[in-house]
Amino acid sequence: MTNDSLSANNQTSDPAAEVTRAHRPSNIWLIIVAGLFIIVPFLTWYLTWFGRGLSDQELMNYLGDQNNPRHIQHALLQVEAKIEKGEPNAKQFYPQIIAASQSPVAEVRKTAAWVMGQDNKSDAFHGGLAKLLKDEEPLVRRNAALQLVRFGDPSGREELRAMLTRFDAKSPVAGTIVGLLPVNSSIRAGGMLARFPDGKTAYPAVTKEGDQISANQVVAHLLPDRATIVDSMRALAYVGTADDLELIENAARMDTSAEVANLSNQTTKAIRSRSENSAK
Repeated sequence: MTNDSLSANNQTSDPAAEVTRAHRPSNIWLIIVAGLFIIVPFLTWYLTWFGRGLSDQELMNYLGDQNNPRHIQHALLQVEAKIEKGEPNAKQFYPQIIAASQSPVAEVRKTAAWVMGQDNKSDAFHGGLAKLLKDEEPLVRRNAALQLVRFGDPSGREELRAMLTRFDAKSPVAGTIVGLLPVNSSIRAGGMLARFPDGKTAYPAVTKEGDQISANQVVAHLLPDRATIVDSMRALAYVGTADDLELIENAARMDTSAEVANLSNQTTKAIRSRSENSAK
């Protein structure tokens, strides 16, 4: 007997001549890497998403996390939702909201101002908003003025009027401008208007590239956007006076959209009606 083996076509084959097949590499690591590309961005988004629900204990922890302003903002917005739903346990967070309104971070103060307007029966919130009318950050003052209207308090009226006018953006530092946004550019809060050689930025334009400017010098005139005009007019419909009518009319010429035109008419009618009633 021989030890020859038969191949698939019934021919004898020599075992020594057989070639071993190479093992195919496992795909497990490719799957893991691909999964990480999906999971990591999702977790980053989810953990920083302000809409993610927080337990009461997490709210307390987040509101006290002075090293992470986003945690404070996240918690503030979650408490706002509780206030809007009328949940009684929301009041346990009121002291932390007042504390947030005194944060060194402007974005936190701005958010706190908005949240305090959701309970117009709270004397603590009313007093906190009144203090924020003197804040150095314009957006904080604006939120405070808007929310004071919910308390029936017209003390923020001058700030509401300012929302309908040109804002003079001043440079926080002295230096030579090497970059400047073109005239009529749109810009968001915190966006760069001008750049200096050392990388500093100033809040286009009164100045031009190459100009030497001093600290606190006006570098740009900023016109209000539609959202700002709309917010101001809605508030002035409740606390505005006849002295504001010309300003409202000018703002309607600045933004000729149908939304602003309609709101301008409604605000004007509300102010005139209130003035007539008070004169009787």
